[in-house]
Amino acid sequence: MISVLEAKELIQQHTPTLKPVQLPLSQSLGLVLAANYYAQTDIPAFNQSSMDGYAFRFPDQVSGECKLKITGMAAAGNAAIPDLKVGEAVRIFTGAALPVLADTVVMQERTKVEGNTVIFSNNDLQKGDFVRLKGAEIKKGQLALEKGTRLQAPVIGLLAGIGVAAVTAIPKPRIALVITGNELKQPGEMLDTGEIYDANSFTLKASLQQLQMELAETFFCRDSLSELEWVLAKVIASADLVLVTGGVSVGDYDFVPKAMVNNGVSTLFHKIKQKPGKPLYLGKKSNTLLFGLPGNPASVLTCFYEYVIPAIEKMMGITHSCIRKEHLPLVTGVTKKKGLTHFLKARTSAEGVVVLSAQESYRLCAFATANCLVCLEEDKTDYTPGDLVEVHFIPF
Repeated sequence: MISVLEAKELIQQHTPTLKPVQLPLSQSLGLVLAANYYAQTDIPAFNQSSMDGYAFRFPDQVSGECKLKITGMAAAGNAAIPDLKVGEAVRIFTGAALPVLADTVVMQERTKVEGNTVIFSNNDLQKGDFVRLKGAEIKKGQLALEKGTRLQAPVIGLLAGIGVAAVTAIPKPRIALVITGNELKQPGEMLDTGEIYDANSFTLKASLQQLQMELAETFFCRDSLSELEWVLAKVIASADLVLVTGGVSVGDYDFVPKAMVNNGVSTLFHKIKQKPGKPLYLGKKSNTLLFGLPGNPASVLTCFYEYVIPAIEKMMGITHSCIRKEHLPLVTGVTKKKGLTHFLKARTSAEGVVVLSAQESYRLCAFATANCLVCLEEDKTDYTPGDLVEVHFIPF
């Protein structure tokens, strides 16, 4: 067995970052830019009004009350920009281009109109009010976004705003899920003696969806070496990441390690000094990474948060993990055996972090109310109230 730290280092060493692809901006949410992007034009491309009102030349105003002749109108998207002369104003709307001589806008709420004359006070009015200058957002040739930037909503909006229709980005991995076990039935079916409902496929699918990932394929496989070998051969040929649940321990029906070897998969590690999820397996064939997750639902979810998410992030070039970590005080004491890192379901409070009951690996009820995992060190046995512990926040 290896330590948790060693396992995480091996994942980082052996997980490849996927090759960049070009795709429409509308399909890029959550991806990482694989190139720098520069503004192709000034944004805005012209001096622009930020308010409905009247555009005028600032030096034309006089002390106290200003009276200017209205000589035209400028609306957003109108390419015909009216001329402006001394002593004149143009009715203007938000987003419209300013006339050449105009440099200030007075909002319509501060004006009154009599015939074709606009009247307003110059109190608190300054040159340049409510004008977005050409290039105020970004200038032509300026770096807009660096390679490695995550494509979230504001980033996509900025790219659209500078006219980018398609981006070069690192894609999402193609993920295959293999659920093993003779005992599994789908929710809604009748259970016979010895059978249980499949929770793992639902848990993993939902977790992947929350990461904005999608499964390429899902297989349900009985505890049969030949069947598992066939399924693994199929998914290895098409997936970047394979998640197998169950069959990774040392029982007579735990065929995953052998099926991996028979498919030419190189074992990177098998079994970690941790609880839950000690039998965790990681293998690799070419650029396909394969996780053998335990069968117990809480172990599956713990290993997904601690190991699978970092692998997905490495594949996508994500450098800021969604797993936030802090050190918080324990509200109550905990005792554990030496030799295993423990990941305990917990919930934060005003006093610190509270370890929940129902920590057994087959139980999901604690996960249903937890917002974090408490990571207890491998060689430490006794924790007292107030001790600072490492807390890994569940990202959803």
